[in-house]
Amino acid sequence: MTEDCAIWTGSAMRAEDRGHGSEAKSVEAAIMSAMRRVSSDLTTLLHRRPSRGDVAWCAIVAWAYIAAAVIAARHFVPAPDRMMVLAERIAQGHLDSPSFFGTVDSVTHLGRAYMTVEPLLPVVYLPFVALASLRADSSYIISVGLGILTAWLALPLARAYGASGRVAYWVAGMTAFGTLLFYVSVFGDFYYTAHVEAFVLLALFLLEWAGPRRVVVLGLLLALSALARTPTVLAAVPFGLALIWRRPDWLRRGLAFGAPMAAAVAVYAAYNWARFGSPTETGYALSRLASEALVARRAIGLFSISQVPENIRLALLAGFTIRGTSPFLVPSPSGLSMLLVSPGLLISLRAGIRSSGTWVLWAAAALVAIPIFLYYGGGYVQYGFRYSLDFTPFLVALVAIGASRRFGLLERLLIVASAVSVTYGVLWHAHVVKV
Repeated sequence: MTEDCAIWTGSAMRAEDRGHGSEAKSVEAAIMSAMRRVSSDLTTLLHRRPSRGDVAWCAIVAWAYIAAAVIAARHFVPAPDRMMVLAERIAQGHLDSPSFFGTVDSVTHLGRAYMTVEPLLPVVYLPFVALASLRADSSYIISVGLGILTAWLALPLARAYGASGRVAYWVAGMTAFGTLLFYVSVFGDFYYTAHVEAFVLLALFLLEWAGPRRVVVLGLLLALSALARTPTVLAAVPFGLALIWRRPDWLRRGLAFGAPMAAAVAVYAAYNWARFGSPTETGYALSRLASEALVARRAIGLFSISQVPENIRLALLAGFTIRGTSPFLVPSPSGLSMLLVSPGLLISLRAGIRSSGTWVLWAAAALVAIPIFLYYGGGYVQYGFRYSLDFTPFLVALVAIGASRRFGLLERLLIVASAVSVTYGVLWHAHVVKV
């Protein structure tokens, strides 16, 4: 992970379309030159001796995430850890538990109570079934551990998509502290842990895409991500097309990429059948809700075009409530504009859409966002538009591309503002900031 590992493979930016500006072409030429200086194999990249800056980065990330989790644990009382209960039941050969009856997001079917969660979420809890002394802290260990790993990957990810030198650290800092990744990693909340699972898998996917681009590995990582957060499966469309487009071996590549996806669909279908007797019933249309507002929205339709205006408001327009006493700025527990939470993501706009590398990232982000904006609810209580984490990894890669083209005072201010905002969200949610 030394600085000469600032790679950019042909996957991310092979050639500008005709008519693209000479400045963009020169940037791409420099990036392509950097690509030729390093190995495209990700395993080689990860085995290189880290620089002092890289070691310092890893230490800062670990310290900050653990410190935030300690603060959260001292001030925030999470809901009962039903995922640990579910993991114990899975180890016994069951997917239900009597303790789920009447709880939020549970479904009662044929006299049994189930949780409406994706199948990958409880899997990470299974090792703790045999570690009785750690069960009480398992939710924090899992979410913080995965969060730190993801934040560590932010640095090679920034370099893989064009950022180099100090800019790479700025982009990595944006990912680790300026997105909701930091927020969802430190509370030991199983709802949040699903987002961290998907984020780390998508980060690995994007590193693989910018590196060796092994088709089966790409398919497997994206399939696992979909088992953590279902909307991310739609990223398979643009990336799959990019893999097979105008390739003589398109059928072989398509089958290799699609086989893990098909396996994931089969796993999810079997999981649904075992719980609800139908391969297509996920339980989200049947689950118990605590908020009357969400009950009303779901009555309109689990997925509906009618949900889009409210989701756009929450994602882009919802602001703070301003009051005359401390802390002065009070976020809505239903959501807060991404522009206020992570304004640094606007740097992605500098990446443009003309290159063969950027269009696939924009398309993936857009397709994953579609079911999120059609969905009846985006979470409660939370800071920011939490479901945006499903497409944030693609925006982060675009931020790295944009930062490689231009990185000045404005970009630095946007990243600092993002980190301040997300940190405030952590303190607000932990009730350190009293409202």
